[in-house]
Amino acid sequence: MSEENAAEVTAAEVARLAGVGRAAVSNWRRRHADFPKPVGGTETSPSFSLGEVEQWLRAQGKLAEVPLRERVWQQITAHPGGAVSALVKAGSALLVVHDRPADWPELAADPDERMAARLRPVLDRVLGARLGPGHALAEVPLRPAAMPLLRAAAELGAELGAREAFEFLLGRHLDANPRQYTLTPDGLAALMAALAGPAVRTVLDPACGTGTLLRAVSGATALHAQDSSPELAALAALRLSLHGPAAVRAVAADSLRADAFAQDAVDAVLCHPPFNERNWGHEELAYDPRWEYGFPARTESELAWVQHALAHLREGGTAVLLMPPAVAARRSGRRIRADLLRRGALRAVVALPAGAAPPYGIPLHLWVLRRPAPQAAPPAGLLLVDTAALAADGGLRAAWPAVHDTVEGAWNAYDAAGSAPEVPGVSRVVPVIELLDDDVDLTPARHLPPPAAGGGPAELSAVRERLGETLGRAVRLTPPPAAPPARAAARLPLTTIGELARAGALELHTGTGGGSGTAPVLTEHDVYAGTGPSGTLAPTADAPLLTTPGDVLVPLVGGAAVARVVDEATAGAVPGRGVALLRPDPAALDPWFLAGFVRGTANNRRASSHASTATRLDVRRLRLPRLPLAEQERYGTRFRALAEFEDALRLAGRLGEQLVQGFHDGLSDGTVTPE
Repeated sequence: MSEENAAEVTAAEVARLAGVGRAAVSNWRRRHADFPKPVGGTETSPSFSLGEVEQWLRAQGKLAEVPLRERVWQQITAHPGGAVSALVKAGSALLVVHDRPADWPELAADPDERMAARLRPVLDRVLGARLGPGHALAEVPLRPAAMPLLRAAAELGAELGAREAFEFLLGRHLDANPRQYTLTPDGLAALMAALAGPAVRTVLDPACGTGTLLRAVSGATALHAQDSSPELAALAALRLSLHGPAAVRAVAADSLRADAFAQDAVDAVLCHPPFNERNWGHEELAYDPRWEYGFPARTESELAWVQHALAHLREGGTAVLLMPPAVAARRSGRRIRADLLRRGALRAVVALPAGAAPPYGIPLHLWVLRRPAPQAAPPAGLLLVDTAALAADGGLRAAWPAVHDTVEGAWNAYDAAGSAPEVPGVSRVVPVIELLDDDVDLTPARHLPPPAAGGGPAELSAVRERLGETLGRAVRLTPPPAAPPARAAARLPLTTIGELARAGALELHTGTGGGSGTAPVLTEHDVYAGTGPSGTLAPTADAPLLTTPGDVLVPLVGGAAVARVVDEATAGAVPGRGVALLRPDPAALDPWFLAGFVRGTANNRRASSHASTATRLDVRRLRLPRLPLAEQERYGTRFRALAEFEDALRLAGRLGEQLVQGFHDGLSDGTVTPE
């Protein structure tokens, strides 16, 4: 489809543009004969002309209150060339606004055709000055049909700032396509940049993605970025150029097969390489000079990236790579691992808690490497750090500052003196000679056995005492025997969540897990487990939806009947993806009454649909009886007592597991005797 074709939007996008639910768009189509007719899509999922929709909404007075950023985002998603093409064009305009602010008003005042013709040489000069020759944006097409998008993007840049506007649009795109990109979280990027050192001036990321790792480096004068995806290389180039004054060179090519920076030696390399690749160039790169520490096996693509990084470092330069844990132990890589140790290139292996980066279920590793000087003696020990225990009790979000400080502190001590104080179960400098056995297994947990789960006899006694108190509380909270009704129950009139929302008795929101600020995120797992917020906020320019006491949270996927009332301890969190938030009007609905009936098994079955791999709840179809507020509160009191009983049982279960495992560990390591 050419860019001259009209942009199209779905019913869901029309709803978002107008700030309403999809049901409202369906009502408009039925009630208003002048609503724009479909121009594409299917009968069940039609699409409409964006221009016609905007004109209709404006005539109905439904467009005036839509924030500018939402209107620009709709133009991005509806762009005929695709969202990435639109982002590149919008980012290019924002870079011109950022670097040549005096030129933009005159350009934007021209008609579309003249603006497109005049903008091309200006953009070429700006991109050439920021990105150098042969950059990834040399062929950005600028047709007249794209000019309204560029004007809107520039207007958003004037409102938010050019950098913030691009970060918002890019963040929305990444959030809308989570399976399309493998992202490095900002917190992990900051840790990797800290391990690279404070004095780096030239930095390379050979698998740059959207540029998150290079963006985390402060004080650099030159940033080198390469990615096999032209789209990602272009987005990274714009993002880094808007972020700071450093010279940016971004190239779209496979770094292992077509190294664009083969002649460059940099202060630091940061990299989150693709994992478990088989087609990384094993056959054609057999005699490549980068394999200084051994030719990687076909199954060891990560060790090819390790040596690629080392080959680009100046003497004494540091590389930090995110690695899957299998690389530390696979037998096919033991010879290369041994040579990295003997020659002093590998300095530290850090085991991160599960959830630090995708794939989130695996505890990934950080490898810290240094280009050895020819005459320097290799260090006698390898720093091993295992941070899993730091995130064992709470969510990773709450534990991440401790993870960052522990890793950075251990590395700084080791880097300064070649040794670091041992922290049992967390960090230790292991003599290289101990590691050079038949396996050369560098997994930190193998060399840092954790302390006993119970922490010794004193802590086991404390856990036992707390378990006894909790079991006693659970006994006291045990519900009384269920009493049958004195007479046959009358059928109560019923209503649905959807009807209550339309009547204003409650607000219905779907969590996104995103927004501005630093609020924690209550994930689906947190709601199911009854634990505190453990998720990380996806950064967007939107104001986050924060929970308040009395809100009711309902997971939408999974099939289990669960509802959780927000208390003071969990207020101020952001509901994550897959979590519905019901905010009842206290003058009309008791929250515990609402949560209790929402949780009914039969109610959930009626409101659920079944896909091939999951059960999804349509929360609008959940039913509850129409009762006066006083009668609701009677039910609510009983439902609240049941929730307290359930919480006591959960806590008793966790304490019981801790006590049992503590005794097992204490008896097996000798800190507890059998008597």
